[in-house]
Amino acid sequence: MKNFVRSIIVMTIAIVSVAIANHPTETLAAPSIYDGQWSVVIYTLRGDCDRALRYAVRIVEGRVVSEDPSYQADGAVKTGGAIRVTVAQGDRSASGTGRLTRDSGRGVWHTSTRECTGQWTAERRPW
Repeated sequence: MKNFVRSIIVMTIAIVSVAIANHPTETLAAPSIYDGQWSVVIYTLRGDCDRALRYAVRIVEGRVVSEDPSYQADGAVKTGGAIRVTVAQGDRSASGTGRLTRDSGRGVWHTSTRECTGQWTAERRPW
């Protein structure tokens, strides 16, 4: 019986050790130089979409979130300013990529169906 219990304890320790080794440690996100409120204007260059739309977004610890509950924005900014964002409203969505500086940004976007494509610009808003 003693050996049986010892085997169970050793096996449990081995399983827990493997689980810990294979589970990536999570680190707290650090504030980003891009954090804050941004105004983004998307311009349609090809397709039958609105010619220009303005969105307010907030960047928090490098993550892009929507300021308005009528649409969802999700994305991230890398340390060098490269950004990737998806904006969804109802059953429509668009994705964009580009680059931010401390106070502005620009890039390209397309709808999920590639029906419309265009460019976007962004500027930081005062807190």
